Amino acid sequence: MMDHLIDVPEYRSEEGLRFVWDDDFEIELRVTATEVVVKANRAGLTSLARHLLTLAQQGVRAGSHVHLTADQEIESDVDLIVELRETG
Repeated sequence: MMDHLIDVPEYRSEEGLRFVWDDDFEIELRVTATEVVVKANRAGLTSLARHLLTLAQQGVRAGSHVHLTADQEIESDVDLIVELRETG
């Protein structure tokens, strides 16, 4: 098994969330009536993993989110929003 280390920017409430992208990332999102498909190269998957880990840090408030905009950060007809929900 190989370890894959991902550096995650430390959350600081005074700075807010910081999302970092790997060079040459590609993420494609396809939505149908029955499924959502996320297709990405390695840099895209690593970047997405980093974004999720950023949101999962202690101190990040519920409702905080990463918003990936169609045809900007992702190849898609729709935006992708991943939001931290309240626990419980």
